[in-house]
Amino acid sequence: MIERYSRPAMKKVWSDENKFNKWLQIEIAVCEAWAELGAIPKEELPKLRRARFDQTRFDEILKVTHHDVTAFLNTVAESLGEESRFIHLGLTSSDIMDTAISLQMLEAADILGQDVSEVTSVLRKKAVEYKHTIMIGRTHGVHAEPTTFGLKLALWAEEMRRNAHRLAEATKVIGVGKISGAVGTYATVQPEVEEIACAKLGLTPAPISSQILQRDRHAQFVTTMAIIAGSLEKFATEIRALQRTEILELEEPFESGQTGSSAMPHKRNPELSERICGLARLLRGHALTSMENMALWHERDISHSSNERIILPDSCVVLDYILNLFASIMKGLLVYPQRMEENLKLTRGLIFSQRVLLTLIDKGLSRQQAYEMVQRNAMRAWKERVDFQLLLQADAEVTRHLPTAELEQLFDYQYYVRHVDRVLQYLRMEG
Repeated sequence: MIERYSRPAMKKVWSDENKFNKWLQIEIAVCEAWAELGAIPKEELPKLRRARFDQTRFDEILKVTHHDVTAFLNTVAESLGEESRFIHLGLTSSDIMDTAISLQMLEAADILGQDVSEVTSVLRKKAVEYKHTIMIGRTHGVHAEPTTFGLKLALWAEEMRRNAHRLAEATKVIGVGKISGAVGTYATVQPEVEEIACAKLGLTPAPISSQILQRDRHAQFVTTMAIIAGSLEKFATEIRALQRTEILELEEPFESGQTGSSAMPHKRNPELSERICGLARLLRGHALTSMENMALWHERDISHSSNERIILPDSCVVLDYILNLFASIMKGLLVYPQRMEENLKLTRGLIFSQRVLLTLIDKGLSRQQAYEMVQRNAMRAWKERVDFQLLLQADAEVTRHLPTAELEQLFDYQYYVRHVDRVLQYLRMEG
């Protein structure tokens, strides 16, 4: 999954090279902290800062140790002299691994934040562009009342604004380091080392930890990504529905030379939106796994470790990919206002039924009386496929309360969208 969908920046975050660089960065930060506290001679720091990691040597040692941190420490020690004894002083593997994962998640979150901002920006611009493009609103897949395509996009943009807030909150939660020793008691590494080292790394020390950082933090991050992906699936599902041949109000970008089917040359399928939907489902599965990782034995086990090597990079890579894919779809989206207008008129005026109902109530009829009068004509319009307004004009009981001239004024599409500008201002889409 990572190789297939990764973009260079996100791929780099979760590369082995970046991971091991982070491990070495943390080890040096801890040495510097110990030196500030007098446990390591300061004259040893220049030597320690020259420490290097060798991937080839690591692979060789790992075949013997079957433990990645000890293999890492051995190859780093080989790049040093006697000062190597200060590397990993008082630490346990999770001090390095978990703190490094926090740094990687923060880097990933920064990229995702930019992606979310880009999607939100595109949606806002399109919302303004199509704010007065009238289309039918649908509930249960059935024509309801008119709305505008801009309002639909404004709704999506506001949801992405909430997603940006969720991501920012999750980023705060994961921005912590843990350098507290074997079971988090600081028995072999004093709290001041953690404070100094985390400050150097740009992290906040976890207020308390066991041998690991607690996995509710990671679960919040992964579930936040799953929620964002869920929003994209929601938007993509709508595009797919509106691209159906019978509706065809929207289409994904379709480039010259592109094909939609090996068998049927006419096909133009919403395959990009379908791809988003499929990958969003994958992220929901990863979110469940991240929550399963919260319950570990005692101060820790490593049942979380194996799957985190998949779900953390996978979730970040996939979300980065589908956010950018969705932004690309929206930038090139084909919008068909004429088709929207045709569909708006498809039910021969039935969409004005509520306005007629409310006007009859205003004339003094009970809701039950007015509803029955409107519904009987509406059902006839459905069945006989005749114009709803003409049926109402031919109904003497209706016209006794609602003259023809007044009835005609009710069949006005603009009535339903007269507050569009106000809604977009409220959502800070304009001005």
